[in-house]
Amino acid sequence: MRRASLFRSTPFRLAVAFGSLFVLAFLSTGFIAYQIMKADLAAGLDSTARETWSVVAATYGGGDLEDLVSAVETYARLTKPEDRIFVLQDRAGKTLAGNFTMTSMPAGITTLPAGGLGLSGNASYRIVSGKVGDNWLAVGVSLAETDHLEKIALTSFGWALAIILAIAFAGSALLASRVQRRLDRIADTMVAVSNGRLDARIPLLGSGDDIDAVSSQINAALERLAALVEGMKQVSTDIAHDLKTPLNRLKLTIESAVDSNERGAPVADDLNEARAEVDRINETFDALLRIAQIEAGSRKARFAPVDLNDVAASIIEIYADVAEDDGKSLVIAGGYHPASPISGDRELLIQMFANLIENSIRHCGAGTRIDIKVENRGDKVVTEVADNGPGIPPAERERVFQRLYRIEKSRTTPGSGLGLSLVRAIADLHGAELSLEDNRPGLRVRIAFPAK
Repeated sequence: MRRASLFRSTPFRLAVAFGSLFVLAFLSTGFIAYQIMKADLAAGLDSTARETWSVVAATYGGGDLEDLVSAVETYARLTKPEDRIFVLQDRAGKTLAGNFTMTSMPAGITTLPAGGLGLSGNASYRIVSGKVGDNWLAVGVSLAETDHLEKIALTSFGWALAIILAIAFAGSALLASRVQRRLDRIADTMVAVSNGRLDARIPLLGSGDDIDAVSSQINAALERLAALVEGMKQVSTDIAHDLKTPLNRLKLTIESAVDSNERGAPVADDLNEARAEVDRINETFDALLRIAQIEAGSRKARFAPVDLNDVAASIIEIYADVAEDDGKSLVIAGGYHPASPISGDRELLIQMFANLIENSIRHCGAGTRIDIKVENRGDKVVTEVADNGPGIPPAERERVFQRLYRIEKSRTTPGSGLGLSLVRAIADLHGAELSLEDNRPGLRVRIAFPAK
């Protein structure tokens, strides 16, 4: 089987898609955070420049420039031009104090590069300028530190993005490979089944995730498929063995009719016997087809709420007189008990009860009591058909559900060996639990249906 490339697989694509969304979210939030940081740094720098300008300007005392000049010279001497710049000019544009040459600039706050101020370096300055008396004072704060912080932030952001991309890609590949391995195991199992290995099953991790849930459902379907195939094989084998006898009887009867005809003897009895044998064979095939139809699950479309007490009452009405004529009694054990409705096919449920009652009537002796009980037990609706007849040996209780199987002591009575097979098929269709138990004496058939 051709394997799908990991990088073309659906799990990898989904992982990459989620990783891409995460990276996009990271880029968006990072960009917003960077802009907020940049604006905050700029606002702090502007505040520092304005406060410094105000402090220096506050030293001006009317017409006396001495204190103002002294303040400007002191600030200019104590700070490097790379950090802060100061200049004081009179109204004629002559520089009175400072550490740079001021070009014309508007009042207020502006940004100028170092080259435009006659300074060396690549930094820019945030400059506050304005009139102090008839003079012009300008104070500038270098943007070098904020530029450096922004560079660090961008570098960190870039490294973080690279690490996130690497982790996202590696994580996507890892997660995708783990999921792909599990999908490959599912595919391998299906290929094995298609090649005839009906015992192949998908290994479960026990994690309870969605893949485990789907795998469990597939395994259940494979179990069902294997059972159906095995059942078909068993049917073929059973037909080959168990229908051989009636076909041989039919052949002998026809040969007897031919011989009688050649002798001029009446052939009506032989023909009637042959017709009866054909009818029995037809009934067997009809029962096999009915079981196959039920096991296919097509009758589930007819499910509706069913009251099993009502079904039991119908069975009593149909078979009570039949049982009495055969020297047996058919009753509702302990009277009717309230029972929850179930979801089912009423016709099939009546057929199921009918098969069980007919088995008891056919295989039990005179004086046998046959009891039917329907009652709620927890979340189940339990039905029981019990008799005090000879029962079924424990070793045979599972085998009697096989198609066409008959225990040795029942081979002398009419029947095809399909009655209990049909009962099991109907119980399985309804999701019911079927068991055969010792009634001490006799047999008890217990069927537990899930309540609706």
